[in-house]
Amino acid sequence: MQIEKKERFTLISPDENSFKAFYDSFLIEEKKHQKENIIIRVSNNFNITIEEFLLFLKIATQKKENGTSFVIVNSAIDIDDFPESFNVTPTLQEAEDVIEMEAIERELGF
Repeated sequence: MQIEKKERFTLISPDENSFKAFYDSFLIEEKKHQKENIIIRVSNNFNITIEEFLLFLKIATQKKENGTSFVIVNSAIDIDDFPESFNVTPTLQEAEDVIEMEAIERELGF
C-alpha cells in the first residue's frame, strides 16, 4: 500500500496483488487516519466488483459522521451503481473537488 500525505487529504493507492490483501491492509491503516480526509486511488487494472467497492461504504459513512471525507477514484466503474452518499469519482482532481465541497458544506452547517 502506498500512502501519500497531502495538504488536505491522505492519498492511498494499493500495491497488493489482490483486493482482499489491499482491503485487509487498508482496515489496519485507516485507523491511523481517522481524523483525515482519505482518497483511495484504485487502478482500473485491479478487477474489483461493485460488492467489493461497497465494503468501503461503512467506512465512508463513519468518516462523514466524524466530519471528514472519503472518496474512491476509479474511472472504470459507473457511479450510478452506488448510493449517492458514497463518493466515487473518475479522476483525482474530481476527488479533491469533492473534499473541498464537503469542507465548505461542513463550514456552512449542512
